[in-house]
Amino acid sequence: MGDTGSRPPQLRPGRALAHTPGASGSGSPHRSDSRTPQTPRGARRPDLDGRLGTTPPVPGRPTFLLGRSGLLGFLGLPALLFALITWQVAAHGPLARADERLSGRLVHPDRVSELLADLGNVTVAVPVLAVVLGYVAWRARAAGREHWWLPSLAAAALMAVVPALIVPLKELVARPGPPVMGPGTGFYPSGHTATAVIAYGGAALVLIPWLRGAGARRALLVGCLALNLGVAFGLVRRGYHWPLDVAASWCLCAVLLLLLRLFLGRNGRQPK
Repeated sequence: MGDTGSRPPQLRPGRALAHTPGASGSGSPHRSDSRTPQTPRGARRPDLDGRLGTTPPVPGRPTFLLGRSGLLGFLGLPALLFALITWQVAAHGPLARADERLSGRLVHPDRVSELLADLGNVTVAVPVLAVVLGYVAWRARAAGREHWWLPSLAAAALMAVVPALIVPLKELVARPGPPVMGPGTGFYPSGHTATAVIAYGGAALVLIPWLRGAGARRALLVGCLALNLGVAFGLVRRGYHWPLDVAASWCLCAVLLLLLRLFLGRNGRQPK
C-alpha cells in the first residue's frame, strides 16, 4: 500500500519513452528520438539502380538491361547466331535447305512488297539518316554541347562501314538467289536489310536523347522497328532474298548498333 501516495508516477528502468511527452528532446509526444532507428538511412541497401531504397524497397529498372556491361553481354547472342547462319548457308546445311523450302511458300511478288523492299535502298534510307544526323548536330551545337559533331559522325561512319562488311561476305559465301532473281550469286547477307537497319536504327539512336517524354521515344523505336520489318517482309515476299539472308543481316547489324550505343553512352550526354 506504500505506493498509493499522491506523488506522480516515476519512470521505471527499461521502460520505453515512445509515449512520454518531451522525451529526450524529441519535441513530440508520439515518438522517441533517443531510440536507435530500426533501419538507419545510411544502412539501407540500394535498390537495382543503386539508389537508396525505402522500407519496403521500391524496385527500380534493372540496370543490366541498360548498362554498358549488359550491352556487352548482349553482343554475344547476335554474333553467335550470325556465325551459325553463315556456316549453314556456306555448307548448304539443313537450316539452309529449310530456308529455301520456306521461301518457296512465302514468295508472292506484288507492288506492295516491292515498295516495302525499296525502303532499304541506299537512295531512300541514307538520305533519311543524313537529315536526322544534320538535325541532331544542329541541336547539339545550339545547346553548346562539347563535341557536338561526335554522335552524328559516329553514326555516319557506321553507315560507311556497312558495304565494307557486306560486300566481302557476299563474295565469300556466294549464295545463289531465289528463283525469281534468276542465275547469279552474292545474295548473302542482304545488303538492303543492312542498309535499312543501320540507317533507321542509327538515326533513332542519335535522335532519341533529344525527344521529350517516354511516349515520343517509344513511338520512335516502334516506327524504326516497323520500317525494318516492312523492308524484311518486302524483300522476302518479292523474292529478292532468302529469309536467312535477312536474318543474318539483322544479327550482324544488331552487333553494330550495340557498339554504336556503347560509344554514344560513353562519349555522349543527355541534353538538358
